Amino acid sequence: MPLFNKKEQFSYELAREGEDVILMINLEQYPNLPSLESDPLIMSKTMDILAEVGHVTKIVFYQKRSYEYNHRQTRMILEIAKLQNNIIKQKVISYYNIQDSRTYLNIQNLIFNILKSDPIGCYVNLKRILREEEIKKDKGEKNEKVLSLIRYLINSLEKTRLIRKIKKYIVGYKIGDRSVYEQIFSAETKPDFMVSKLMADYPLYAEELETYSVGNTDIAIFSLPDNIQYLYHVTPPEFKLSEEEYEILDLAKNVMVEHKPTKSEFIDPNRMRQVFFNVGHDLIEELSSNKGYKFKKKGIDELTHILIRYTVGFGLIEVLLQDEKIQDITINSPMGRIPMFIVHQDYTDCRTNIYPTVADAESWASKLRMISGRPLDEANPILDTGLEIPGAYARVAVVAPPLNPFGLSYAFRRHRDMPWTLPLFIKNRMIDSLSAGLLSFLIDGSRTMLIAGTRSAGKTSLLGSILTEIMRKYRIITIEDTLELPTAPLRRLGYNIQPLKVAAALTKGTAEVPADEGIRTTLRMGDSALIVGEIRSKEASALYEAMRIGAMANVVAGTIHGDSPYGVFDRVVNDLDVPRTSFKATDVIIVANPIRSPDGLHRVRRVTQITEVRKHWNKDPSLEKGFVDLMKYDSNKDSLMPSADLINGDSEVLKAIAGNVKEWAGSWDAVWDNVMLRANIKKNLVDCSVKAKMPKLLEAGFVIRSNDEFHRISDRIIEEIGYTDPKRILFDWKEWLRKKIKERKIEVE
Repeated sequence: MPLFNKKEQFSYELAREGEDVILMINLEQYPNLPSLESDPLIMSKTMDILAEVGHVTKIVFYQKRSYEYNHRQTRMILEIAKLQNNIIKQKVISYYNIQDSRTYLNIQNLIFNILKSDPIGCYVNLKRILREEEIKKDKGEKNEKVLSLIRYLINSLEKTRLIRKIKKYIVGYKIGDRSVYEQIFSAETKPDFMVSKLMADYPLYAEELETYSVGNTDIAIFSLPDNIQYLYHVTPPEFKLSEEEYEILDLAKNVMVEHKPTKSEFIDPNRMRQVFFNVGHDLIEELSSNKGYKFKKKGIDELTHILIRYTVGFGLIEVLLQDEKIQDITINSPMGRIPMFIVHQDYTDCRTNIYPTVADAESWASKLRMISGRPLDEANPILDTGLEIPGAYARVAVVAPPLNPFGLSYAFRRHRDMPWTLPLFIKNRMIDSLSAGLLSFLIDGSRTMLIAGTRSAGKTSLLGSILTEIMRKYRIITIEDTLELPTAPLRRLGYNIQPLKVAAALTKGTAEVPADEGIRTTLRMGDSALIVGEIRSKEASALYEAMRIGAMANVVAGTIHGDSPYGVFDRVVNDLDVPRTSFKATDVIIVANPIRSPDGLHRVRRVTQITEVRKHWNKDPSLEKGFVDLMKYDSNKDSLMPSADLINGDSEVLKAIAGNVKEWAGSWDAVWDNVMLRANIKKNLVDCSVKAKMPKLLEAGFVIRSNDEFHRISDRIIEEIGYTDPKRILFDWKEWLRKKIKERKIEVE
């Protein structure tokens, strides 16, 4: 809360925040909630202050919470205040020299008093007086001066935005009824300890599409009558507290901000949060005791989580990231006037009821600099990093001046707490069971592959699912400039995995190792599968060096921007300067792209091609049959379909895998049977998960156990009968799954 020069009611200060001039009015001791729309005294006093201070762009009332009226609403009130001020200063009413004292006093009261507290009522009354005076004129009474004055005042009011906007609402309007103001004015509210603002009220005339809760946060999705975007309306727990709880949080925050976390503390954000949680918990208990407030332990825990969120945390960003249905959060500049936007898995692009401020943006930037150890300044106006909070992980991109001339802007991409899996992708129809079986076969066959697609196509998620298909007995090294791959949960699931973090392509002046050097370093780290988060720049040459060295030994995979196999070739060879002959080290290109609905309002993620790269071409693989589709998306069936080449066994990549296995060499039927075996296992897992209502069967912990069991059963049967028997393997695996479902043992050991 600002330190007002005067402590009495309606004392005020002016503050500047970016382009805004904010009028802050102290109503800490006011007996009612401050509201322009419902309280005529608040409106009248605010008009007096506006007439005194002149130009402002926002009005904020301060109590235990702050109530902010945005630029559009402030402009309406300011216009009325200026109009009244001009009428009084120019002595408009006395200029007409009206003799009829009753009418004169009535008009004078409307302009000097009612206009400030009820401009709509003033306007309606003037219209009524005009009708009365016109009747008098028809009867022959001389009242031209009165008519001229009233018409002048009505015309002046009708030029204001407020009166223009409410004309459609005043049919049947009763003097003193303030419900019409509720159609125009609505404050953004926030507790004093918060910085972000939130439109707490539900929108008028909107259609509620869905409501659900995430923890103690209530979420509602609305269809708006005047906007094609949906509204994602969030009510976090901090907006449901009692006044006593608000008071304790405000006091606790003032104490906690005295100790700002150091850069070294931000190196381990999880440990830092735990330390601050313990300190905050003790502080809230002490402050509550001193005030004589008795809160239950659960309540103190909740207050402490909120306190941490608004001190060392990221405020309402953390509330949004707790919702697993949110995929992206974007925050544009200038701050304070534009809401946050999200991408929702069910409702795609939505606006939110959260309005971040300049203080928010600057606080987040400082924390992200310390977390990442990367610069964000004029020389480095772009920062790419990761943000880990309890229950969520996100990739963050920050753009600062001079690249962004209006301040700071942010993009958060949320990742699942656990890795995606191929069965999960089957369930949401990004792939089908046959393509999942094919990918599983290619991964076990240690092929080199690139996952391509446009932005938001799901490339990194698909790459993460490939990690869960690599057997746990093999070592994996990941290379990323921003840690997005699910290495931490995979490590907890028993993987021998080593993540490496390299310098971002656009970052200068950092001590981080360049990406190409990082990739070459992995070649000296022993026998390992190599996974590259995203191929952007000169690391491409190093990756293809790794592909050529790692071919026939371990999986080498990465993601790259491109909407087709030729698009990948063009980017790798022409943009990233990889020799054409080196590009042949790519065995398979998997293309994922968003598919839009005909109305343009919806989109779904689909794998649209699985293409092998053949080796017998010289200049252009697209012209020389270097690209052969194994599977391709059929829009009519909304599914990947096998190509004739795959069905007929005309695949050099699959034949190369088969050539290393005695049982499969020269036998396409044996290869196809194994692909179909894997496909059937994935399909059965999805079907059983749905039938048994056990979604955890599709999560990484159980999928990895399922893969392990598939390999164990295959190995046992080969030992017993000398060859793989797909029917017997599938039968034994189904029996194993049936027992696990019956036992309800679906967690990883």
